[in-house]
Amino acid sequence: MDKPVDLDLLKILIAGGFGVGKTTMVGSVSEVRPLATEAPMTMASVGIDDLSRTQSKTTTTVALDFGRITFFEENLRVYLFGTPGQDRFWFMWDELARGAVGAAVVVDTSRLQDCFPAVDYFLERALPFVVAVNNFDDSYRYSPDEVRDALDLGPGIPIVTFDARDGNSVRHVLIAVVARAAAAQSLPL
Repeated sequence: MDKPVDLDLLKILIAGGFGVGKTTMVGSVSEVRPLATEAPMTMASVGIDDLSRTQSKTTTTVALDFGRITFFEENLRVYLFGTPGQDRFWFMWDELARGAVGAAVVVDTSRLQDCFPAVDYFLERALPFVVAVNNFDDSYRYSPDEVRDALDLGPGIPIVTFDARDGNSVRHVLIAVVARAAAAQSLPL
């Protein structure tokens, strides 16, 4: 990070693989109508996007998701930028990451390998992040330690479980991201 963080206004990225719940996460917590650049899946995605675990998915984020949430009675505005999950849209990540204080890497434990590129992206750029395990209804519930071992992450990276459909659950993830970002910059909360 190049400059100190403005604690009145924060930018957080919501990242992860295709179909892990990023758009749902932003939409469930945003206090403004979220901007979603969802487009119908087309034949262009055949053979590129793995729909085997997301068979009911008919749309995809082609640019970004955007939402806003306020904490502490208007004292902290957090702007959420959801990244596209497919490799072919990753050229946008550098622009979306500009000015971000931290990120949440959303994980579906039935497709854990899909989060490795996002984890690597934030590690390479030293952007503070948390791993947010989205508890899908039909997925096995792994402990945070099991997820940490599977991702080969050190103890300094928080792992939280949540439900992307539940705004209160998402708030806890965002609080963890803000805490992680503050700790990385040695800022008081």
